Amino acid sequence: MSSCRCARIAGAFVVAALLAACGENNHYVAPPPPKVTVAVPVQQSVTQYLEATGNAAAVNSANLVARVQGFLASINYNDGDQVKKGAVLFTIEPEPYRLKLEQSKAAEQGAEATVKQTQAEYERQTDLASRQVASKAALDNALANRDAAQAKLLQAKADTQQAAINVGYTEVKAPFDGIVTARQVSVGELVGAGQPTVLATIVQPDPVYVNFNISEPDVLRIRAEMARRGMTPADLKKVPVEVGLQSETSYPHIGTLDYAAPTVTQSTGTLAARGILRNSDRVLLPGYFVRVRIPLSDNVATLVPDVSIGSDQSGAYVLVVNKDNVVEQRKVMPGQTVGTMRVIASGLNADDRVIVAGLLKAIPGQKVDPQQQAAKAAAK
Repeated sequence: MSSCRCARIAGAFVVAALLAACGENNHYVAPPPPKVTVAVPVQQSVTQYLEATGNAAAVNSANLVARVQGFLASINYNDGDQVKKGAVLFTIEPEPYRLKLEQSKAAEQGAEATVKQTQAEYERQTDLASRQVASKAALDNALANRDAAQAKLLQAKADTQQAAINVGYTEVKAPFDGIVTARQVSVGELVGAGQPTVLATIVQPDPVYVNFNISEPDVLRIRAEMARRGMTPADLKKVPVEVGLQSETSYPHIGTLDYAAPTVTQSTGTLAARGILRNSDRVLLPGYFVRVRIPLSDNVATLVPDVSIGSDQSGAYVLVVNKDNVVEQRKVMPGQTVGTMRVIASGLNADDRVIVAGLLKAIPGQKVDPQQQAAKAAAK
């Protein structure tokens, strides 16, 4: 037998001896439970908000139209100019309308002279009839002539007023302070032929409306809160409205509630509402999508870190550690966010240990090693 083969046999005997020495003491040792970070919910006074989405809209927006027919004589602004109420923006050739006004005035003067003449004739026939010199037929004829002359005078005055109005229409003026869009016509173009021609549009950017809808449950909640505070419908005008843009995380634009519809729309189950805000810096452009919130009341609420909330097909949940250090899944009803925290409307107790870190290692029904973390107040 070679020396190499003897060495292999000796090694096998050594291994067998070691395994025999272990005997029944060789068993599996489970790893320790995973460590997770837990914290009890924060109890804190929180302003409850009604949150919605909406759109900014101009308080005033109007098409500038040609109300008389004629060739456009001049455009008196630059596209996008901010103009004052009464500023002349377009001029339609005024000469034909001025001539018609002069004709109407002349016709009115002629009608006034005819009225004077027929009135004098009527008075003369009345005097003659009283002395039984003139016939009743002559008196009736004089009366008819006078009344017809007075009617023609009224018509002439109306024609003069209409002619004056048409002269005024040759100047298209700004109906309010605002910004004028790009013109849609050119100088020398025939406008107002057959139907009003849109020349441009003027928009008032300040103040600005914010339109949004409130769900029926929120309407009931608001009305209950109003009754609790003793508020009247007139007090709604004092309710603040906070607005944020898509690019903003907060609600820096503050206004007041301006309007609430008297009925709920049955097809959508919502109530239309509107806020009004100052917009001198033109941050809120009409048509913008905005986030809206309205403060309702201050109450003590239960909060947990927003990252600790999960969701599945049955809704939102958090993972809590019970007294035996076993993970449980707890269904909750989340509310509004406050900084990095979220209000929990229901589903949690004040002393529950909520897993706030190590969520991937926490499996419902299994033990964990909870590491307590001090509760932190939410940043408002």
